[in-house]
Amino acid sequence: MNEKTLKILEYNKIIDMLEQRAFTEIAKKMIKELKPSTNIHEIRERLEETKEGFEAVLRWGNLPINISYDLTDTLKRAKMGFTLQPIELLRVNSLLKCTRQLKEFMNDGNKQEICPIIYEVVDSLVVIKGLENEIETKILSENEISDRASEKLFSIRRSIRDKNAKVKEKLQSMLQTYSKYLQDPIITLRGDRYVLPVKAEFKGSVPGLVHDQSASGSTLFIEPMAVVELNNEIKELLLKEKQEIERILYELSQKVAMNSDYLEHNNFNIGYLDFILSKGRFGLDLDATIPEINTNGYINLKRARHPLIDKEKVVPIDIRLGEAYKALVITGPNTGGKTVTLKTTGLLTLMAMTGLAIPVASGSQVSVFKKVFADIGDEQSIEQSLSTFSSHMTNIVNILKEVDDSSLVLVDELGAGTDPTEGAALAMSILEYVYEKGSKIVATTHYSELKVFAMEKEGFENASVEFDVETLRPTYRLLIGIPGKSNAFEISKRLGLDNSIIENAKKKISKDAARFEDVIQALQNKTILLEKEIEEVEAIKRESLEIKKELSDKKFKLDNQREKLIRKAQEEARRILQQAKFEADAIVKELTELKKNSEIISLKQAEEARRKLKEKIDEVNKNVQEDQVDEFEQLEDVNVGEEVFVTTVSQKGVVLSKPDSKGEVQVQIGIIKMNVPLNKLKKVEVNKKEVKKSGVTNIIKQKAQNISSEIDLRGQTVDEALYNLDKYLDDAYIAGLNSVRIIHGKGTGALREGIRQALKKHHHVKSMRMGDINEGGSGVTVVELK
Repeated sequence: MNEKTLKILEYNKIIDMLEQRAFTEIAKKMIKELKPSTNIHEIRERLEETKEGFEAVLRWGNLPINISYDLTDTLKRAKMGFTLQPIELLRVNSLLKCTRQLKEFMNDGNKQEICPIIYEVVDSLVVIKGLENEIETKILSENEISDRASEKLFSIRRSIRDKNAKVKEKLQSMLQTYSKYLQDPIITLRGDRYVLPVKAEFKGSVPGLVHDQSASGSTLFIEPMAVVELNNEIKELLLKEKQEIERILYELSQKVAMNSDYLEHNNFNIGYLDFILSKGRFGLDLDATIPEINTNGYINLKRARHPLIDKEKVVPIDIRLGEAYKALVITGPNTGGKTVTLKTTGLLTLMAMTGLAIPVASGSQVSVFKKVFADIGDEQSIEQSLSTFSSHMTNIVNILKEVDDSSLVLVDELGAGTDPTEGAALAMSILEYVYEKGSKIVATTHYSELKVFAMEKEGFENASVEFDVETLRPTYRLLIGIPGKSNAFEISKRLGLDNSIIENAKKKISKDAARFEDVIQALQNKTILLEKEIEEVEAIKRESLEIKKELSDKKFKLDNQREKLIRKAQEEARRILQQAKFEADAIVKELTELKKNSEIISLKQAEEARRKLKEKIDEVNKNVQEDQVDEFEQLEDVNVGEEVFVTTVSQKGVVLSKPDSKGEVQVQIGIIKMNVPLNKLKKVEVNKKEVKKSGVTNIIKQKAQNISSEIDLRGQTVDEALYNLDKYLDDAYIAGLNSVRIIHGKGTGALREGIRQALKKHHHVKSMRMGDINEGGSGVTVVELK
């Protein structure tokens, strides 16, 4: 890419802004090396990364990347056999910890579906938990190694502490002996040796080695002979400590070297993750979107904003090029936004080719160009010297040598700085040459001749920057399809120029030129109104499409959910019935075997088999109960003698009474009479031929007809009694009894206790109590059923 173009369009400022969003040194390095690509596949991959960066930052705020430094040099040193310093090992540990946290973070939830590129990068990272734990255990800080780093180090440091204590104890006793010779009654250190501060005049009174003196020379720091040997031992221990620390650091460095390939991979890819997230953060800060990319030279920037202008102040513009026309000629007053339009077009194109989101509305398109050229001057003066013209023309000459059909050419004030007639002719000739080469062109000019040229020449289109005559200020809006009007007379009039001067000036211009300016003004007014109407229509259209899409998505989801629920219900029903049949057959077979071997099989085994069969029957009844109920219609009123379906027990019965004040109806089911709320009854269709009842329902009705409200268990063993009790409670519950009496007698109390323990755990029992005197006293237990 042309370096001069990058500089003119201030691409480097975009890179600087992007770099500020990065945390790691590697990501910052990647950003500094970032250049626009001319490969559409590479660009689309880069934009896909940016899109995931958007998604990750929006959903999760950030990934757990808490390292900033690049460990490339550190890992190289370890591979070369150097001993790493504690601070370097701590940084390696931070990399290891960051790797583990990233893996844990991305493996939580459905993040792979949301951000597949980021997930793949994190998935490739290698966790080295053993090395992480070892460094964390042995290196406490950049200046401290843990006592527990090795047994030898622990032993050496314990010896040092003991020796230090002895030296201090010895010197403490000397403080009393030599107190009159000391400057201060304190123990101090000089060169890792404990000394006493002795007054210079008493040097001979304290035998020992002089290690230092004060700045004034009045104090000598003397190591008494009595502690010299102890200090020597401490010195030796300190040297051993240093050697052991060196050994520990070298050992850890070797382990880092052994894992250097994995660590280098992790180091680079964590930086790469930060690079992706940086692009996402940058795009979000700009309120940017991901554009569509093409290679046919088509640019359609909707509500484009220059990224270097405050987004609260910049006026969005629409820029189209390359489809109906390949060259856009922009006219209008100075400081009206022509140059900004050029720079916006060029800079957003470069950003998109770099793989960055751009500040435009969704649906915008950018083409990939092999070359982008720009000749944009910042001079806004009316008077331009010959040297300025020469400078611009030199640049134009260089551009013309390289343009082709895959180039974008941006030229500001083409032909300015020389005679207007010659400048206009030269500008038209240059534009024709570039157009014939197949390049896409955006050019700005003041020359009226170029307005007519753009209107007449095929493949060219006029555009102008809007100017508000009432406020004498530009609106910075770009109007494509109409040339700019000079507005010189209107501006002069607003500024207070005498009207007679203005009228005289009008007479000096040709009638054709005046009519042309009037046509431009009328065209401009109509275009503004039309654009406003189009914007309103587009807004309504977008809203309608969004509503349509939302409703379509909801319908699709509901249809899918409905189909899934139906399929799931059908599959579950088939599974339940198949499983129930299989288990029922197995239990019946088991019961048959029990019957054959009744003399040797215990009652507990029989009870267990019977319980399994009952549970399976209950389960099937429960699963089909709702479907069974749905076969009957809801009742609003009943008549005495009418047959109804009672949903609470899934049985048919006959109505014996009208609803009472509580809304309950007395219904007879077999020999049982019970009160049932009206809303628990369903209407039964009476057929001429009543189907014979069989199966589970028939069994339940037979039980209900023969059930008693009490059971006598006296004389039975505990096992026999519990078997019969459980069977009886099941039958009583099915029959709808509210309470029953369990007769167990008084006796030794063993049977009574066994029955009461069983009742406490039974699923049909709501409560129980000992019988009253008239009910049998302690020989009877009264049970209330659920």
